[in-house]
Amino acid sequence: MSLFLREEDVKQLLSMPMALEAVESAHRALSSGLACDVPRQRTRLPQTTLHILQGALPQFDVIGYKAYTSNRSGVRFLVHLYRASRGNLLAVIEADLLGMMRTGAASGVATRWLARPDAQVAGVFGAGWQAEGHIEALATVCPLLRVKVYARHAERLAAFCKKMSERLALEVIPATSPEDVVRGSDIVSTVTTSATPLFAAEWLSPGTHINAAGSNSLIRRELGEDVLKRCSPIVVDSVETALHESGDLLPLLEKGRLHARQLIELGDVICGRQPGRSTAEEITLFESQGMAVQDLALAARLETLARERGLGVELPYGG
Repeated sequence: MSLFLREEDVKQLLSMPMALEAVESAHRALSSGLACDVPRQRTRLPQTTLHILQGALPQFDVIGYKAYTSNRSGVRFLVHLYRASRGNLLAVIEADLLGMMRTGAASGVATRWLARPDAQVAGVFGAGWQAEGHIEALATVCPLLRVKVYARHAERLAAFCKKMSERLALEVIPATSPEDVVRGSDIVSTVTTSATPLFAAEWLSPGTHINAAGSNSLIRRELGEDVLKRCSPIVVDSVETALHESGDLLPLLEKGRLHARQLIELGDVICGRQPGRSTAEEITLFESQGMAVQDLALAARLETLARERGLGVELPYGG
């Protein structure tokens, strides 16, 4: 029988090391021709938008999709996981925590492959739900000593930093300004819904790695052209997806100041087909839009582990 996993079940099973391993394996499979991924599709109404990401990982015998709706009342996520060889439904999984952890893990994997090995200070824009997973991922892959966080609401920012410091046993402190976040940081991450660039290129130190995780639609833009001009290489989770919805990159692509062939896929860096960081002085960039194969790789591990531990509710169909 197929399983239904609630957020409470996912919370018991999921860890950041699992998310990092799943996401890296998904990118490796995609670049090795062992997976397929379809860029996000959206159906829009004035009050609600339906978003669907779909793909397959034949090596794990899974195919499926994540669907979510965004509305003023909130966002609701579900992953539908099927066995590829038979077509039967394996699981339906509530995917708010799953999505947050896999988004953070994608930047964590990119940081592992692109940041300097001695990176110790991270600057993060954003103090919301997604920023939690992002900081946890960075702390898992790097020997961080300090994380500086900037957000517009001072009280919420202070509470966020206190929570993350206690959770990770790491110094997580409020930054006084966007410039304070960037200056002196070995890693700079943007996890916002901003429509305008967040910082100036002149604040970046040589050797910085940037994770841009919030610009997955044309109305969002976290990095300006001045920053992008300083970045090499520019790494994306998927070129096809980036060309569809990267609010940071598309303005430059349309102007001819950036070309699609300059974009490098993260999986190709992992597989050794493309170089990542070549020198200690390069400013590297990872542009993250999110992919179905990331969700499916993690969902497959959760489904297996849930059956082993007897978690979840059996559904009366799908077997």
